[in-house]
Amino acid sequence: MREERLRTTAGLRGSPALALSAWRGRSGRRYVVGVHALNEPALDEVGAAVVLAVRRDTAGIAELVSVATSGESPREHLGRTWLARMRGSGATEMHVHRLAEDEGERAAIADDLSTEGSRG
Repeated sequence: MREERLRTTAGLRGSPALALSAWRGRSGRRYVVGVHALNEPALDEVGAAVVLAVRRDTAGIAELVSVATSGESPREHLGRTWLARMRGSGATEMHVHRLAEDEGERAAIADDLSTEGSRG
């Protein structure tokens, strides 16, 4: 799995920059994600989504730490324990894919993006 950075609207006058990126799964499919800090307020805004915990090396290369899914109540699915575990693993970002139709599709996307041991 690898991140493919996207151009944003940062250069457009009057538009705020969108923190977007994309990840390629094992299948070759590309999943566009919003990039957020790995913190509780950001978790409140997730909703039903596929959530990737990510850390960056000194060169800015993203490394996938974990992939999880959340339903409409992300605190119930992920919560403080997940956040603490991800921070303990060195993650500083949360990449959120919100375009899955239902829980089955979210689970399939999480499987496509997961590496051994990254599902959590």
